[in-house]
Amino acid sequence: MAYSAPIKKIITKEHVEDFLQSDAYNDYVSYILRLSDAVKNKKISDQVHESPNVKVIVDALATISSWVELFPPVENSKSRFGNPSFRDFYDKVQNDANDLFAPVVPKDALPELAGYFVESFGNRTRIDYGTGHEANFMAWLLCLDKLGVLTKEDDQAVVLRIFDRYITLMRKLQFEYWLEPAGSHGVWGLDDYHFLPFLFGSAQLYDHKYIKPKSIHNHEIVNEFAKDYMYLACIKFINEVKTSASLRWHSPMLDDISACKLWAKVNQGMIKMYKAEVMSKLPIMQHFLFGTLIHFEGGSARAEDMHGDCGHVHIQENVFALGQEHPDCCGIPVPSAIAANASSNSPRRIPFD
Repeated sequence: MAYSAPIKKIITKEHVEDFLQSDAYNDYVSYILRLSDAVKNKKISDQVHESPNVKVIVDALATISSWVELFPPVENSKSRFGNPSFRDFYDKVQNDANDLFAPVVPKDALPELAGYFVESFGNRTRIDYGTGHEANFMAWLLCLDKLGVLTKEDDQAVVLRIFDRYITLMRKLQFEYWLEPAGSHGVWGLDDYHFLPFLFGSAQLYDHKYIKPKSIHNHEIVNEFAKDYMYLACIKFINEVKTSASLRWHSPMLDDISACKLWAKVNQGMIKMYKAEVMSKLPIMQHFLFGTLIHFEGGSARAEDMHGDCGHVHIQENVFALGQEHPDCCGIPVPSAIAANASSNSPRRIPFD
């Protein structure tokens, strides 16, 4: 098979609608559902099958995490926006990450997979991160699955080892470089940066006898079990970052969801929300990449050339497609809540590692 570097192809609402009917969409969503099913009632600390390839990937992510120490943040205490040192870290990932995965990925497929992997760390220019970048990490994992580097036997480890390690790394970057959320509202009242930890995390708690959706309001339960359940780890993160108000105030969607009686209902709702609020939204999907392994016949190859320095498409039909979601991201940067909560005269603290 001839592989190709993945490109952006979605620039209009019509392109999104075509994508939602495509094999690429079905492949991606089916993989998410497969992984969600695989981790039902599974804790992060549970023993799961870890193939040699899984261990190589986990070790590679740990190595990338260590690269953060090579690029400490520059003095930027008067700004609540992203730290410029992130760009140096990003360049290191872009230049050197392939060497880490060369032992498990076919050489001719490395450039295609590199596109997804590098995109999953955020936007270099804007120094921001959001669910679109997270989606590209999942696309990278899907490509590995299509190549046979990962198999269905690895599904539990993909979530509980690889994806969990990725989320830990991204939290570290969010704290270290004050990455701005790639959106203006702290999307859906869930989390400023991530969605999938809630989806997979609700699957982990699917039939739990004692921890219920309302348990997110119990700080003792959240703090004790956050290491084993992604959903609770997300709540713990939010509690540590947004300390000026209660969960009910700054995360109303999570508060509403906590009224559900069953985690199964939460999981089903998260799947529906992911399809509707991530995979169906132009502001997010205009950044999604397509290559040989995740192939999309629709869209426009022009999309790759139409993204400005900020990473967004600026054409009238794109603005029209956004509807009320006006493209204020380019004119109104969104400061990191982590930066807003940090004291300028306090030492940096990176609790996620």
